[in-house]
Amino acid sequence: MKKVRNLVIGGIQSKIFNLILLTVLLLLGVYLAISLYQSHTLSQLTRESGSRQEQAIEEISGAVMDKVVTQTLERSNKSEALIVDKMFRSTGRLVDFLTRSAEFLLANAGDYGPKPCAEPDPRNDGVWTGKVIYAEGVDPQDPEIAAKVGLFANLTDVMISMCQSYGAENAYIGLPEGVFLCISDIDSSWFENGSPRVYDARERIWYRKAAERGTLIFTDGEYDADTGKFCVECACPIYGPDGELAGVAGVDLYLDEIEAVLAEADIEGEYQLLINEGGQVVLEPQAAAFPMTAEDRAKGLLASGNPLLAQIAETAILGSGTEVLRGQLSDGEYYVTAAPIPSTGWALISAYSQQIAGEPALLLQQKNAEIQEAATAEYLDKMGHSRWTAIVLLVFVTLLTLGGAILLGTRIVKPLNTITNRIANLGEGNLEFKMEDAYRTGDEVEALAQSFAALSHKTVEYLETVQRVTAEKERIGAELSLATKIQASMLPNIFPPYPNRTEFDVFASMDPAKEVGGDFYDFFLVDEDHLGMVMADVSGKGVPAALFMMASKIILQSCAMLGQSPGEILTKTNEAICSNNQENMFVTVWVGILELSTGKLTAANAGHEYPILRHPGGAFEVYKDRHGLVLGGMPGLRYRQYELTLEPGSKLFLYTDGVPEATDADKQLFGMERTLAALNADPEAEPRQILKNVRRAVDDFVKDAEQFDDLTMLCLVYRGKS
Repeated sequence: MKKVRNLVIGGIQSKIFNLILLTVLLLLGVYLAISLYQSHTLSQLTRESGSRQEQAIEEISGAVMDKVVTQTLERSNKSEALIVDKMFRSTGRLVDFLTRSAEFLLANAGDYGPKPCAEPDPRNDGVWTGKVIYAEGVDPQDPEIAAKVGLFANLTDVMISMCQSYGAENAYIGLPEGVFLCISDIDSSWFENGSPRVYDARERIWYRKAAERGTLIFTDGEYDADTGKFCVECACPIYGPDGELAGVAGVDLYLDEIEAVLAEADIEGEYQLLINEGGQVVLEPQAAAFPMTAEDRAKGLLASGNPLLAQIAETAILGSGTEVLRGQLSDGEYYVTAAPIPSTGWALISAYSQQIAGEPALLLQQKNAEIQEAATAEYLDKMGHSRWTAIVLLVFVTLLTLGGAILLGTRIVKPLNTITNRIANLGEGNLEFKMEDAYRTGDEVEALAQSFAALSHKTVEYLETVQRVTAEKERIGAELSLATKIQASMLPNIFPPYPNRTEFDVFASMDPAKEVGGDFYDFFLVDEDHLGMVMADVSGKGVPAALFMMASKIILQSCAMLGQSPGEILTKTNEAICSNNQENMFVTVWVGILELSTGKLTAANAGHEYPILRHPGGAFEVYKDRHGLVLGGMPGLRYRQYELTLEPGSKLFLYTDGVPEATDADKQLFGMERTLAALNADPEAEPRQILKNVRRAVDDFVKDAEQFDDLTMLCLVYRGKS
């Protein structure tokens, strides 16, 4: 052994120094090798998993979108065809009623005297009146014609009442003598150059077709001689007691009414055609956007050069619906289906672009690839940074360790005995072991003493911390109690809220599951004739949900007070929330604006529970309105609204999912059936009592089980104008 200054070469200090140096170098080499291997392995695994994930997304999303589009297109096509058929049948019933009324009049002509019926007068515009128009060469003074006109004029009041009650634009009767009696609120269109124009109903297709077939008919579509609008004419022959043709009754069904019905379900990428029994296009709501060639339009779909269109049209016209087929149209691949319209022998064809249907899957794949690429790059960057940081730390630790190793080998046993005695003397009055100069040997003894001292100090600190935590919990409890009061004060809590308003009464309550909740309700007068109502449920519970609730409430009320519609309120609020929603929270909202003078309720729903309505004399029933996505779920959404009419005595019940999802000790849900039963236990009660009935039913059901969600309700009774 050789001694160099204070280091003994070959002694214990030298051996410890060499051992520590070798160990540190070995650890550094192992760390670098493992780091490089993990980095390579994880990068390769990320690329492989990304490829498999992209393939799985493509397969699954494609199959799901195909199924969703197929089911949705077939369901919507059949539904819209039923609506159109109902419009035709309704028009047919009006014509049948008018025909039977006319035949009854003819059979009992002796019981009715002549009634005057004047020619059109422009001064009658805007007033429902009966008018008579003559064909060229017809003499109005002819006794037989005058008598027949006077007899049929007895039907004008019936025709006016029929039009006003069922929303028909007009009603008319054409006589074989060249006389045309009609009911409308427009007279000026029957004038040319200041005189009534000539009109011969016998030359019109509706008259000829009904007279030839002898039964109720629908035309393929022509322009109305009165308004100039494109319409379908429903007509039926009128026979006298002698079995001879006495006239033809008819009503126009304007195609813009059908177009408006179809436009309500307008979806990007979906196109519709209404074809007649010959396969010709009668109506195309998307303004000639259906992807087929001009030649196919001219020939009609039955003679179309496209086998897919010809097959769809033929099957639908024969009276049976078609499954959703996929095939080539003029500008790409489409889903195509059709449904018959039995009342006319027509059919409604719908097509949806496969390219648009596949866009969500492509977007999902693109986003996944971007995320994978960004994650890999970020991982490699952080891995490199972490590696260099670890190397620097290891070098620093190595230097410190080697320096400490030089000081090893001195006083060990004596300091250990002193440490043992000090620990044995610790008691209630002396809980902390403290460092002394005797332990500062620069070796494991000092480290052991320091460990004891640190542990002892931490124990004392822990006891102090327990005392501070206990005090902090008491402070937090007081603050939460104050937060509960603040939150309650932000909601309307003075009832009745508008004692001077007799058109309505409203009562609401909110019971949070924790100290503060995420549910909220609101109602306020937008102006003297409009009452705004809001029912909302924020995701989550506790303080975060309460803060998000307050922000959402303020935004919703601000948008409503600007006079915006419910759809616009939800659209603006969603944009405001999505613009800075780093925690990805969301809120379900039902918002409605009630026009107090008429009872018209305009509402929109962003993923919230269905409202429950009660009409006068009836029972509370769930109104399944159209849902949009929750607010905060996705930017750029537009929310649609709908309208209801509340009659005096109608009641509206709004709630959050805390009511139907209240859970008893057996994990059973309260449910909608029990909710409706609680409402209908006393449906005539005032709003305050109705909410008490529901809460009592929930409490009786839940019993001693813990309330796990906020429970919020609002009930409004509309009484109408005094």
